[in-house]
Amino acid sequence: MDTSKFSDDKLITCILPKGLALPLLKKLKDEKGINRSNINSGRGMGKITPLAYRGIGDQAEKEMLNVVISTAQADDLFNYIYEEADINRPHGGMIYMSQLAMVTPFTLPELPDEE
Repeated sequence: MDTSKFSDDKLITCILPKGLALPLLKKLKDEKGINRSNINSGRGMGKITPLAYRGIGDQAEKEMLNVVISTAQADDLFNYIYEEADINRPHGGMIYMSQLAMVTPFTLPELPDEE
């Protein structure tokens, strides 16, 4: 079996309130040089939400930020994201990290930043 495709990269996943992922992604690019990331959106419901006591099924829009990073940098970046996204507050979201078995290299050409 060709093991050259296997990696020691990690995937950091954040589930954040709507509107926080893009500014965080820009900070990751500008301050940390991170360019292996993605944002998805969806709806979610927590067990303890502001409308839970009214009996309303509160579904809030969420953003999922995924960042692929080398194992050597993973712990530092995890802590950076945790602090920058302010996850330690109520309804601040959640973050977790998992091992990736394989990744596919994909490089975009260098383009000037948009204004």
